[in-house]
Order: sequence, then structure tokens, then C-alpha cells
Amino acid sequence: MLFSGSYTALLTPFANGKVDYDSYKKLIEHQIINGTHGLVPVGTTGESPTLTHEEHKKVIEVCIEQVNGRVPIIAGAGSNSTVEAIDFVKHACSAGADGLLVVTPYYNKPTQAGLKAHYLALAEKSSKPIIIYDIPGRSVIGMTDKTMLELSKHDLILGVKDATADLGRPTRLLNLIGEDFIQLSGEDGTALPYLAAGGHGCISVTANIAPNLLSRMHNAWKQGDIENCLQINKQLMPLHDALFCETSPGPLKYAASLLGLCSDETRLPIVEIYPESKEKVQLALQIAELI
Repeated sequence: MLFSGSYTALLTPFANGKVDYDSYKKLIEHQIINGTHGLVPVGTTGESPTLTHEEHKKVIEVCIEQVNGRVPIIAGAGSNSTVEAIDFVKHACSAGADGLLVVTPYYNKPTQAGLKAHYLALAEKSSKPIIIYDIPGRSVIGMTDKTMLELSKHDLILGVKDATADLGRPTRLLNLIGEDFIQLSGEDGTALPYLAAGGHGCISVTANIAPNLLSRMHNAWKQGDIENCLQINKQLMPLHDALFCETSPGPLKYAASLLGLCSDETRLPIVEIYPESKEKVQLALQIAELI
């Protein structure tokens, strides 16, 4: 399987309003040292909507340079503008990404025909595999299984990051498309049952601060060590919940700041989380034995 296991949806550190590339490089090293199977820069967790186009591209370039081939990189390349997304796709391919994560167009509310046309237009301009990012909670419009089946017939549309929390879907897609279609969970809290239903891995928010535990959980799954998987999942469940007690990545960046990984600075309209949310994050980190 080309992409499987624990992939981290990397946060983008900021300092005084600018991307903090020093902290970003340290975060990447922290991930690799702790066994993360792959990295995903400039997704939702990376605050892609509030990065300039220049920052978006540089963050990907820095990630690729720092990783230097040690783990696969699926670069965020989505937009609600097809023309803009094509530009991001071309850049990520030329920069050396191993794959592309393309979110379903948000705000525009395209039909299924529009979604299909969007992804096919990107695939025709790509030289790297595309992973569909289906997240109706943020994009409003979700992709149907039928549309996914039609898109999977293109040689470069190889899988989905599924943030629907629909645990029946992996099995449905296995039956509909087959075992070679890559299925990655986009929901930390349901990642383990997603694997049990036929998924291949997770693009994780929590892995920013618990890369070792999550890489171990996915390794244990592949080895058939279900008891270890269940124990790690139980240990991390309060953290999965706490990291979404407010809009992500606010709680995540606060957690990362407590671990000395980067500051908790976000970009407007995401703001500093409330004191009661900080308490939830602190408690969850303690339960996970990370502080």
C-alpha cells in the first residue's frame, strides 16, 4: 500500500504573525524520530486557508527539504477554485511531494458532477497520486460513494481521507472499488474502528503531539496486536476529544506549546482558546502521560 499507517496533519507554527520555520523543522524532526509513517503539510490543521499562496508553497518546500526522503509526504493542494488548485498541484509535484491531498471545494457547494469535473481537471495536470479529502463538516458538500467510484478509475486518483466518521464506509468502498483504493481516516477518535472496517491508516491531528503512541498503535494493528491497539486508543481518547473542544488547531497549538514544540499562536479568525479549554487539554495530556 502506497500510503498507510499514521500520517501527521502537520500544524504550521507562527511567531509574531509569520511562519516560524525553525520550529517547523524541529516539529518535523520530532515526528520522524518518533516513528511517524508520513507527513501532510498545509492541510486544515496547517491553517491552509489563512496562509498566503507564497507561504503555502514555501511550507511544502521546507517540509520536503527537511524530510529529505525519509518518510512520504502528501502535500495539501486543495482550493475551492479549480484554477488555484491546479497551481498548487503543479507546484507540489515539481517540489517533490509524494502525493497530493485535495479537499472537496468548500463554500461553492458544487454538485457531484462539479466535484467530479474538479478532480479530473486536477488529475490531468498532476504527475503524482491524488488523495480525495472528503470533509463535509467544513466543505458542506460531501462526496458520494458513486462519485468516488467514478473518480477512482483515473490512474492518479488513488484514495480518500475520510473525515465523515461514517464507519460503514470503508467496507462499502472495499466492496465497491476494491482493496487497492487507499482509505485513510480523517478522524482520530474513530481511527481504530476505521481500520477494523477496512481502512489503511489515519491522517491525524493528535499525532502532532503524540507521534510515538500513534505510530505504535498502527504498527501494532499491522502485527495483529489488538490488545496493544486498544490500550493506546483508550489512553489517547481524552486527548482526541480535547483537541477539538474548540475549533482546531487552537487546542492543538496550545498542547504543542505545553510540550515545547512551538508557540500557541494562530491566525485570525482562529483565536486563543478559553481557560476552561486549556484545562481540558492539560488534563488530557496528563492522562496520555505526555506531561
